[in-house]
Amino acid sequence: MELKRLFDCLDYQLSKFPKEDMFAAKVNGTWKRHSTKEVQETVNALSAGLLKKGISGNDMTVEGADKVAIISSNRPEWIFTDLAVQQIGAILVPVYPTTNPLELEFIFRDAAIKMIFVSSKELLEKILIVAEKVPSLKNIYTFDEVAGAENWKSVLEYEPTFLQKVDELKTTISPKQVATIIYTSGTTGTPKGVMLSHENIYTNVKFSRESFPFPDAPQQKVLSFLPLNHIFEKMATYIFTFSGISIYYAESLETIADNLREIKPDGFTTVPRLLEKVFEKIMSKGNDLTGIKRKLFFWAVGLAEKYDNHTGGGVWYNTQLALANKLIFNKWREALGGNISFVVTGGAACQVKLLRIFTAAQIRVYEGYGPTENSPVISVNRKIPKTDTKFGTVGPPIKGIEVKLAEDGEILVKGPTVMVGYYKRPDLTDEVIIDGWLHTGDIGVWDSDRFLKITDRKKELFKTSGGKYVAPQPIENKLKESSYVEQVMVVGSGYKFVGALIVPSFTMLREWMRDNNIPFTTNEAALKDPRVIELFNGLVDSFNKYFNHVEQIKKFELLPNEWGIETGEMTPKMSLKRKVVLEKYKAAVEKIYS
Repeated sequence: MELKRLFDCLDYQLSKFPKEDMFAAKVNGTWKRHSTKEVQETVNALSAGLLKKGISGNDMTVEGADKVAIISSNRPEWIFTDLAVQQIGAILVPVYPTTNPLELEFIFRDAAIKMIFVSSKELLEKILIVAEKVPSLKNIYTFDEVAGAENWKSVLEYEPTFLQKVDELKTTISPKQVATIIYTSGTTGTPKGVMLSHENIYTNVKFSRESFPFPDAPQQKVLSFLPLNHIFEKMATYIFTFSGISIYYAESLETIADNLREIKPDGFTTVPRLLEKVFEKIMSKGNDLTGIKRKLFFWAVGLAEKYDNHTGGGVWYNTQLALANKLIFNKWREALGGNISFVVTGGAACQVKLLRIFTAAQIRVYEGYGPTENSPVISVNRKIPKTDTKFGTVGPPIKGIEVKLAEDGEILVKGPTVMVGYYKRPDLTDEVIIDGWLHTGDIGVWDSDRFLKITDRKKELFKTSGGKYVAPQPIENKLKESSYVEQVMVVGSGYKFVGALIVPSFTMLREWMRDNNIPFTTNEAALKDPRVIELFNGLVDSFNKYFNHVEQIKKFELLPNEWGIETGEMTPKMSLKRKVVLEKYKAAVEKIYS
């Protein structure tokens, strides 16, 4: 069977390893499983229903194809819709549930959205605010049962002739055809629609499967919780479906821990921010221990911090680590279900400290890298052989693509994974794709000649008033190695020296204050205490030694509230919106330089 389009995963899985649990999700407190056969029948019925409702690929061009939007939490219906839209040559436009109304209106009007699927009553109400301003919009359907709203199951009603039409259309869809338009978060202006074809995403799936590697594994399952709106989780979904791995959808971010223990998955994809949260909870529990248990816990963590898969630790180190795994780290693995063999992280730089500790604890975390414009993976650390993983890098490039560094260090990539272009913006496309090379905007270096290491975003480099360039990300990542630092943003563009906005880990800070007999009342009050300020002065000074004089943090401000998606400082994939932070905390920045 020649595979070139994403929806081919259904026929492929059905012919090679039909499953009883291709997808699963909690419904009224019980896991509802969908077999491969059931998924295929549902997807075909939905395709037929969409045709009946007037949705089609028309002339199969990106301009002529109808656009269908989806704004939903992760659930099987999300993938049903994606596959159903693909099969008739229409184009899916996924939108983050956290997208604000102004951006929603822009995306819906720019793409001329004809139909929208939403998951819940709350999201329906959000959509209705802008629906009247979108003249192309004909129908809105909900996945949940919502009073007064049309349910998605009503689209499954069709006549046999429409099902025959679906079978005919599937054979005419070219791998070159655009399968989805993914709009960026718009942190630097209006959102840009990244056009990705079947070939773009499928080849990224194929190359990633071969490189990581992902063999056929119908006995395995994963937990999905990163937003499917982002290409990282969507591409991973197709890796799993083509590999025969079952996908279970977490109920929410708050239930991840419970869901992990329930389904005991073999792996999952994540972002560094969530790993940091997991580690913070682990360390908090460790701090609550007393006596010999507390000593053993921190002995094990200290041992894990020294782990290096390239150098090895010698017989004595490995003996101690084996003991630590038996006494301490086995409980960490049990908390993740007990079966985790891989965790793939991307979207931002992961702390080297966390990579060392989790890997030493036999929770193997593999960091990868790639932008939406490359579908997305450019490089990833490997499962096999272990020497193809190096902490602090994003691994070797995947097979099938070319990667090089420009004179200024910008990472360039070329191959079938590179996007078709930006929707309706050939001017922007020409700026980033030159002679077939995608200019990523990320700055990198080669480590040991074959491992790619990201040093910063080209647009995030800033110059002090003294004319010296500073890359903020390495400084921030180093500072976050402290258990007392929750979040940090380095500032200093146009100023004489480098400063920082720091959000403390209040969980750890409260425990430190308790141990030092300092009463804790509120976050704000704690940050005014001279002893707390002295603690952070010492922390910053201890990390400054890792950087040259120009890069060292001279002054900082402590902030009482964590940055988040809902409060606007983080993107849906949990990357920092630097411009938003600078504007929102303008007074704090001015205080640093007053």
